[in-house]
Amino acid sequence: MTSIRALLLAIWLLPLSVNGQEPLEQAFESDVLVIVARDACYRFDIYLALNAQQQRRGLMFVREMPERTGMLFVYPDANYRSMWMRNTYISLDMVFARRDGGIANIASDTVPLSEKSITSSEPVSFVLELNAGTARRLSIDEDSRLIWEPALQ
Repeated sequence: MTSIRALLLAIWLLPLSVNGQEPLEQAFESDVLVIVARDACYRFDIYLALNAQQQRRGLMFVREMPERTGMLFVYPDANYRSMWMRNTYISLDMVFARRDGGIANIASDTVPLSEKSITSSEPVSFVLELNAGTARRLSIDEDSRLIWEPALQ
């Protein structure tokens, strides 16, 4: 009986997967990003979507995200980027940014579970997803800048 209890406890303590996917902490590297806005600088803990598999998954199935957390989609080249909200349960602000960190445009308060395409206004190298309302609340706009310096490999 004790071994059954121990097994059940061990299973209960395992990180929960969502729809058969490993937790964000295991599926994505993390880093820190700073946004220089009009009146202040803001630090965010970010998950990095660096490859096609991670970019396809994104924040799908996530039901909540801490206030100063986001996901940064990193692309090797500048191009028009298109995102959607399929299987994404939380509303997001999508910040489309050029290679130099300058913000091209922001799609605010996206609709959860929508398959509508949300596209950058010009070629970009990054898309930062934040909780909906963050850009408005912190005065993040096209005059703001993302600062992210990946660790040298």
